Amino acid sequence: MKIKSRVQLRKNAKNKMLKDIISTFGEEMAELENKTLEKITLEEYSLILVDGKPLLFEVEGHLFPTVRGALEMGLQKRVVAVDKGAIRFVSNGADIMAPGVVEADSEIKAGDLVIIVEETHRKPLAIGKALMEGPQMVEANSGKAIKSITYVGDKLWNMEL
Repeated sequence: MKIKSRVQLRKNAKNKMLKDIISTFGEEMAELENKTLEKITLEEYSLILVDGKPLLFEVEGHLFPTVRGALEMGLQKRVVAVDKGAIRFVSNGADIMAPGVVEADSEIKAGDLVIIVEETHRKPLAIGKALMEGPQMVEANSGKAIKSITYVGDKLWNMEL
């Protein structure tokens, strides 16, 4: 992945970004206020480095944790858990089918970005875009529930800075 630019965020840009992410995930994200945030522009994404680690990225104008960010920050909102049978497919970038979903945050709306975790240890596997509401994902017997955006082992996960 080729880096087009890398800049440290100014205070006003940082505060706006923090407000956006705190509104999504709550006050646990306020700890980012004391960290150094840098924005890296890549061909596909804009990444936000938190103390040098790629923990956040910009998708469709919204800031969201990368898989590594979700893992490090231990987030509990916008989470969808999948069964053991789905892990192999999700880890290879497959979209998430409704029958594999065992649990979903009830506040998830279609179009929201979500963190996909495995049900046993709740480790993040991927970040995706919800194609249906949270409760509907759990109840549905067929259909695609989430479009995968980035996953464990992809270019973003393996990125070296």
